[in-house]
Amino acid sequence: MTKVIYPGSFDPLTFGHIDVIERTRRLFDQVVVAIITNPSKQPLFTVEDRREMLEAIVKKRFPDVEVDVFHGLLVDYAKRKRAQAIVRGIRAVTDYEYEFQMALMNRRLAPQIETVFMMPAEQYSYLSSRLVKEIAELGGSVKGLVPDIVEKRLRKRLPKT
Repeated sequence: MTKVIYPGSFDPLTFGHIDVIERTRRLFDQVVVAIITNPSKQPLFTVEDRREMLEAIVKKRFPDVEVDVFHGLLVDYAKRKRAQAIVRGIRAVTDYEYEFQMALMNRRLAPQIETVFMMPAEQYSYLSSRLVKEIAELGGSVKGLVPDIVEKRLRKRLPKT
């Protein structure tokens, strides 16, 4: 059984993330979607909120996918979970440069864990959590960019949405 970790902040979860999850489960036996906690960042949603939203979507669409939260180094978490690979979504060359550097460092720290780059479907290639937050903060519609549960939570959190 091949297990893979798909890490991210998922702040908020977008249809691009869901697309990567869906295609990842076709390639690997076990998929763990792992929410990264980064104390140096100020997320819009709490870890608990992000986990609730992810679980609501994942359990309905992909009951075989696990949702988890982790702290610390990704490769240490992957070792604890006995994962053989890490999936990283990349949208553009700028993502690739950063992700390539991270993949090489992860390989240095844990050579037995591979990194697999997954591109989202073309219609999500421009989509990022950062852009969704900006649109919502400025009162724009995020319909079609995020699942309904995320859109509702954004409206509660950001009254302009």
